Amino acid sequence: MGRIVVSEFVSLDGVMEAPGGGEGYKHAGWTFKINRGEEGDKFKLDEALLLGRVTYEGFAAAWPSVKGEFGDKFNSMPKYVVSSTLEEPTWNNSTVLKGDLVEEVSKLRQGLDGDIAVHGSAQLVQALLEHDLVDELRLMVFPVVLGAGKRLFGDTSDKKPLRLVDSKTVGDGVAILIYQRA
Repeated sequence: MGRIVVSEFVSLDGVMEAPGGGEGYKHAGWTFKINRGEEGDKFKLDEALLLGRVTYEGFAAAWPSVKGEFGDKFNSMPKYVVSSTLEEPTWNNSTVLKGDLVEEVSKLRQGLDGDIAVHGSAQLVQALLEHDLVDELRLMVFPVVLGAGKRLFGDTSDKKPLRLVDSKTVGDGVAILIYQRA
């Protein structure tokens, strides 16, 4: 059975918007201004991706042209996009998940082994957290307060207890925090 692993770059105040650039956000690319070190550069290597449509479309526009080991891995891995509007995914090895989110993600977890990573995809992450579908939360917390932007955490109907299973500091004070459901 697969595990849903949310892997995010966030600021100290919880902003996760446009860490790599684009999107017209006033602080776009904010993670590039802080050195995360060699260990931090390996933070987002997984077996499959689960993405919301907006993040998927941004990745699909950028990643196919990326070469090298990291680009090859990202481009060849299976990708699943949750969308009610996307008809024909353009990025290779992509599958659109339509219908009820809880049912579709539960079927995906049952059908795959290993980690299924969610990057970006704020709306999807918030829905997965709400429905207790996140097995692990990997946060790379950058030492910066952005003050405004799309936040990782939204309102939930109840508390969501987590336990810290690993933590370390890399680069110029970037904290890697790994939580699992309690």
